[in-house]
Amino acid sequence: MYKIIGGDHKQYGPISAEDVHKWIAEGRLNAQSLAQAPGDIEWKQLSAFPEFAGAFAGGSATPDVPPAVTTPADLLEHDYELDIGGCIGRGWDLLKNNFSLLFVGALIYLLIEGAIAGFGAIPFIGPLFSIANLFIVGPLMGGVFYIFIQTIRNQPASVGDIFAGFRKAFVQLFLGYLVPALLAGLCVIPAVVVLVVSMIHSGVWAAPQTNPFLGHHPFPMGMLLPFFGVLLVCLIPMVYLQISWSFVLPLIIDKQMDFWSAMGASRRMVSKHWWHVFGLMILIGLLNMVGVLACCVGVLFTIPIGIGALMYAYETIFSPSQIH
Repeated sequence: MYKIIGGDHKQYGPISAEDVHKWIAEGRLNAQSLAQAPGDIEWKQLSAFPEFAGAFAGGSATPDVPPAVTTPADLLEHDYELDIGGCIGRGWDLLKNNFSLLFVGALIYLLIEGAIAGFGAIPFIGPLFSIANLFIVGPLMGGVFYIFIQTIRNQPASVGDIFAGFRKAFVQLFLGYLVPALLAGLCVIPAVVVLVVSMIHSGVWAAPQTNPFLGHHPFPMGMLLPFFGVLLVCLIPMVYLQISWSFVLPLIIDKQMDFWSAMGASRRMVSKHWWHVFGLMILIGLLNMVGVLACCVGVLFTIPIGIGALMYAYETIFSPSQIH
């Protein structure tokens, strides 16, 4: 993946070598265009890269034209057909053919999140780990998605790329996880209000202190009926938003979009075939349930398959030309 300085002196990328060759062929880049290779700290002319030098042999220099940047409008121009079963099958093949990389990458993610959850149960210091996880989980998930996307595209990836989100787009991935979660969570506020009002009206909080749970008043189970009724209604917009924003983090780590644009692009594209994406998420959830039933060890295999299936869906929706 390379970074490019365009004719407007702005930085673009990271982009693949294939895209660099494409932009050279289209006249968007010339031999004097500056680029930065993975791991380098210096910018060099494209003609200094052996992998691109041949593209300029015998050719004349053309003015720099800024390379096209992915925008929400670009992503919304096409329709797609999502094969749910095909995504699961390809996720399995992806894991089978790249087992060590994808299995270890997903395992590291699970171990980190499991350790944070374990420490979160410790009194006093537990809340600190829970708060810290809010800053970690988004970039960490972005790194996992990055590994799978790179593998699908037959591009270089390593286990260490699980931390790519921290160096590529930490703030945007943090916001891309937190903001959708908060907005979806707001949907259940009416149910919480109904529950609190019902408890106050029933006098549960006014029970004698000698028995703080029941006192002289049996727990009025009937008051939970309005709560559950409102909760079921509230879950409809909550589930809709969560499914609609399924691809926010992949868009940020892959397309270098800001979190708000990624939320808009994900929602609008998923809305074209929302029920198909919903069906895929249900199938991934059922797959993980099977993994849990297999002595919980099965999730070590079903989770990478599910991530692979989701990333194949992402490629189908947002980057159909990248699927091999």
